[in-house]
Amino acid sequence: MTTQYRLQRILKILPFMAVLFAGTTFAQTPDDEGPAVTVYSTADAADFDPQRYIAQQRMGMDPNFVWQVPGYAVVKEIRSASLQPGINDLQFTDVAEFIDPTTVSFTDLSHPDATRVLEQNFRFDLVSPGKLLDRYIDQDIGVYVQMGDGTELVKGTLLSSANNSLVIQTSEGIRVVNGLGQSIQLGNLPSGLITRPTLLWKIDTTAGGDHKFRTAYQTNGMTWRADYNIVVNDDSTRADIGAWVSLLNLSGATFENARLKLIAGDVQRIQPQQPMYPMAAKRMRGGAEMADAGFQEKSFFEYHLYTLPRRTDIASNTTQQITLFPTARDVGVEKTLVYFGQPQSYYWRFGSPAIDRNLGTSSNTKVDVYLKFKNAENNQLGRPLPKGKVRVYQRDDADDTLEFIGEDLIDHTAKDETVLIKLGQSFDVVGDRKQMDFEGSEGAHRIVESFEITLRNHKPTEQKVIVREALYRWSDWEITRKSDNFEKIDSRTIHFPVIVPADGEKTVTYTVRYTW
Repeated sequence: MTTQYRLQRILKILPFMAVLFAGTTFAQTPDDEGPAVTVYSTADAADFDPQRYIAQQRMGMDPNFVWQVPGYAVVKEIRSASLQPGINDLQFTDVAEFIDPTTVSFTDLSHPDATRVLEQNFRFDLVSPGKLLDRYIDQDIGVYVQMGDGTELVKGTLLSSANNSLVIQTSEGIRVVNGLGQSIQLGNLPSGLITRPTLLWKIDTTAGGDHKFRTAYQTNGMTWRADYNIVVNDDSTRADIGAWVSLLNLSGATFENARLKLIAGDVQRIQPQQPMYPMAAKRMRGGAEMADAGFQEKSFFEYHLYTLPRRTDIASNTTQQITLFPTARDVGVEKTLVYFGQPQSYYWRFGSPAIDRNLGTSSNTKVDVYLKFKNAENNQLGRPLPKGKVRVYQRDDADDTLEFIGEDLIDHTAKDETVLIKLGQSFDVVGDRKQMDFEGSEGAHRIVESFEITLRNHKPTEQKVIVREALYRWSDWEITRKSDNFEKIDSRTIHFPVIVPADGEKTVTYTVRYTW
């Protein structure tokens, strides 16, 4: 008896079709219910947008794009099966679609010395409309074709199904029918086609009876990233910091009642280079607070391991947000204004002294705004922070709503390190930088250069600003004159911390001498 399928809906219907295999099927053991999933991420928080991959999946794009998801997972399960002495065939169908077959492992926990694996196979060539029609070449089919206000049933032998065109030998001759959007009558599902990815093992054992097995494999199509929300108070001195994990699963499998772990750190993994689609940065969600629950963190080798203390369902083709750690309240923060008057392109590392007097004479007027805090236990934090995107908000007391004031990226940050977040550029504080004098002589092996930096503050309150200067002309330098004290940051950078008065200005001058 034939079954009528709509061609465009076959992919939705097929996962629910039953396929019978010869052999023994695994049974889930009650004591070890649910898989264990450890997810590794190589995502660049600057341009990684999980929703982009979900949209590609929904549009039915080439499934190979899943291999470009920046991350992977290790899936482990314990299952049981009853074996007969001798050769047994085992199958495991609830697996990811994008398994790396070279990573599959199989261990008999009950009788390790009595059992050996002769073969293992990963079958992933799933049934699709194209494959299904290919199996019906030279067989009878029926196609309902739209004819005016009605339909015509075209019946005959399928000769070809290439390029969405069906070539059918009918009793009246050959008909070429457009297969898109048509209803097609087919017989039973041909043998050899599978509806779900399947792992198969050929096992030789001398011990009959019940066995418990542990399986593990790596799969692509899974990754995660950290997202942080910071709400600062009115004077930008205290903040509440919340964090969550955005987990993406395009592996083709749903992991119900799973034990979830995340690895944070730069884990090396050898893999072929894959072309990446450009990812557009996108805000995933607003707000600043999550429920006070989260992952348990511990040091693991040279990385950090985050374990969710409860079970969770990891659904296929979804993103989900899980609290990373409880919201840290009343964290001490500091707003910092930084003026770097030199355009970034002039901060070069030269192999010889740079004696061009015009180098560095142009000026940037913008003053950058940063938020800084110590990731320390005595500052309500003191936990490893995985790399991710940080969004900062401040409350508007006019209507008691949170307003977005900037975002930045952080790298993996150990406890007791300082976090610096760039929020944008100041509207009311501006700067100007001028080269006042220059004297350079190759023969004298000397360059003497003077600068004047002026900061103007149009706010009704005084502002603390750090004037950053890069001493880029040569490595041997000395400040011979200065209007204000400075801090040496490294071999090429100095900072002048200054106070700019309310509705006023502040001028910093200095002279530097380079010798070689």
